[in-house]
Order: sequence, then structure tokens, then C-alpha cells
Amino acid sequence: MAESKPRLRELPITVIDSGKSVTEEARAHHHEHADEGPRTLGQAAPAYLFVGETVISEADIAREMQFHRAMTPEKSRADAARALVVRELLRLEIQRLGLQETVQDGGSEAVEEASIRLLLEREVENRVPSEDDCRRYYAQNPTRFHAPDRIKVRHILLGAPADDINGRFQAREQAEKLIAELKVQPHLFADFVLRHSDCPSKDEGGELGWLERGQATPEFDRQVFRLRQGLAAFPVESRWGYHVVWVDALENGEELAFDQVHQRISDYLELQVRQRELQQYLQGLQERYEVRGLDAIEAGAT
Repeated sequence: MAESKPRLRELPITVIDSGKSVTEEARAHHHEHADEGPRTLGQAAPAYLFVGETVISEADIAREMQFHRAMTPEKSRADAARALVVRELLRLEIQRLGLQETVQDGGSEAVEEASIRLLLEREVENRVPSEDDCRRYYAQNPTRFHAPDRIKVRHILLGAPADDINGRFQAREQAEKLIAELKVQPHLFADFVLRHSDCPSKDEGGELGWLERGQATPEFDRQVFRLRQGLAAFPVESRWGYHVVWVDALENGEELAFDQVHQRISDYLELQVRQRELQQYLQGLQERYEVRGLDAIEAGAT
């Protein structure tokens, strides 16, 4: 029976440019000391990862992990191993094609990075989407191209630190009392701002002006954009305390014309196409240079 071919892994493209995520000095130091690292008592570091005939040892992975911070050591190890696999696939292909001979040392770009750039420019098509492609994407995604929603807000901040439980309880109680009074006498809002607010905006009547999504702190942002026009019926909590909020106006973002977003769509589609082309190219390299051991390392990170 013929031996079945191993499943090709999809290797994330971002690690191709992993050298750009740190300074050139850090990478140079990394390669300069490539033969250093943890030593056992007269024993070589174990190795469970292979690309073709190339051995990638645990010491290699440990050195690479400093460039791949993660929530767990296992995830950092898997990210580092994946980056080393992709780099080795590219190095072997550069060597096979003799491209390193066409790259000279010098300038701000390291020889390794220059060789990778030359390889990808030569082997991976950089296709720019047509205007028809962009118009089709625009028509298929009408909700993505709107000006931001806006809300015009005044507020009274009853300040209390996040770790002051009693202070926050009192701030909420006071905010609820002010809201109850304002429901009966809304004209007192400006007076209450001057008397009670702990925000510098008190000198402008509590005006925060027009806010777009994402401009305020996240917890405040999430709540105020759910409010209707007028006095909010409940205190809005944030890390600063409790807010009595008055919404003066709401504006839904207008639909943007195609000409306003054409370049944004073109850049997005070009990136998507390039990512797919790079992924396919890496899969082709895995057919030429067998990768062994990465599955087990990644499984240990899940």
C-alpha cells in the first residue's frame, strides 16, 4: 500500500516578518549568539522539531521564545517553533535558488531579511484588486462603510476610586437622588453640575461634546451609546465613579460613498489576497521540505 502523504499545516503568515517585530540589533544579537544558550552536563539540547534534514533543538526554540510573548509558556514555545519552521523553510528555498548570492550585506536591512524579501517578491504574486473587485466588495458589505455614530453628552461625575467600595456605594446613591430630582426639575442640571461634579467639565456645564465610539473609556462608551435622548434613567458606572448623564443629541453615521472608501477597500483586499498567496506558497514549501514535530508542539499549547 502506498504511504499516505502527511497533512500540510497552515502556518500563520505573520511569522514571516517576525524579524520586523523586534529591533535589528536584537535579531543580530540573537544570530550572533546562535551557538550559545542553555547547556546540559556535556549533552546537546534535545530536538523534536525537524524541517527536511534541519534539526531545530529545544535550545533554538528557547532562544526564539523571547520574541513571542504569550499567556502561557506552552503557547510561547509553539509560536517560537512555528516561526523557526517558517524561517527555515524560507532559508532552504533561498539556498536552493541561490538567492543569497545576489544579496549584499549593508544598510539597515539584514541579509536574512533582504533574502526573504527578494524570495517573496520573486515567487509570490502581488496582485492589486481591480475597481470592479472593490465595487463588488462595497456592494456586498453595505453596513461596513458608514461614518461613526455620534452622541452629544453632558454629565455629572460623582467620583469614587474603583477600590473604594463604600465610596462607590455612596456615589451611586447620590447619583440616583440627583436623577430623581432632575426628573421633576430638569432645569437644575447646570446647577447640579457646579455643585456636585468631580469632572473638570463642570466649568463648561458638564459638556463632553460630541463623542464617537471608542473615544471614552470602554465601560462608559458601551453604556452611553445605548441611551436615548434626554436624561438617563440610571447612573452610568465607570472606573471614575458614577455619572448622571444627559444626552442632548444622537447622530447615526451616514453611509459613505464608494469614492470615500475605495482606497481602504483596495488595501484590505490586496492584503487578503497576499495572505492567501503566501499561505499557498508556504504549503508548497512544506511539500518540498517535510516538517516533523510541529503538530505535537502545537498540541501541547492547546
